[in-house]
Amino acid sequence: MTKVKICGLTQSVHVAASVAAGADYLGFVFAKSRRSITPEAVQAITQHVPQHIAKVGVFVQPTFSEIKQVAKIAGLTHIQLHGRLTDSVQQALAVGAFQQLHLSVIQSFNGEAATLQRELTQSPADFVLLDAPAEETVYAGGNGQTFDWDTSAKAITVSKPLFIAGGLHQDNVQQAISCFHPYAVDISSGVETNGQKDTAKITAFIKKVKELSINETTNK
Repeated sequence: MTKVKICGLTQSVHVAASVAAGADYLGFVFAKSRRSITPEAVQAITQHVPQHIAKVGVFVQPTFSEIKQVAKIAGLTHIQLHGRLTDSVQQALAVGAFQQLHLSVIQSFNGEAATLQRELTQSPADFVLLDAPAEETVYAGGNGQTFDWDTSAKAITVSKPLFIAGGLHQDNVQQAISCFHPYAVDISSGVETNGQKDTAKITAFIKKVKELSINETTNK
């Protein structure tokens, strides 16, 4: 069953809609973004989220100290790392500091990088995520851009649970799942209208992914 992460959440109504529709992961951005949120706000809008639903903090080149502080206040279960790993984060990964904090690590990679296979193989994270290139965009992720799925899927072998992000929406998620057979799909702008989360789109997207998963299982 392909899991679903709804990212860039900032309002309780959209958290509730995601939970009600069956989201497995809720994403909150603690980096420069129009979707950025404070850890205190995350704590407030996730008070009633069931424990089995993961709360993911999205960071861009954070220090370990920053992650530790934010995770404690927000009640995170996972962290998602974009950009270069800082020295303190590399050290924390090496000594198992995130495990001690009961935090699972998702590391994001450019799905079109020439060195992608090597980077995936060397990643110390628990999960890996493929996203569209961010070099020419304002923010690291959430830009509504896809990457070359067919080429990427044929070029890599992934041994860890894989998230696919970047430009997903209800009409193309089937293609993404067919290419990668990922552990999870990660969506943000694809469930928005005029830059704001849309409860109807959230519900429809999650329903579509769950239906695709059921059909795939039935046809095996």
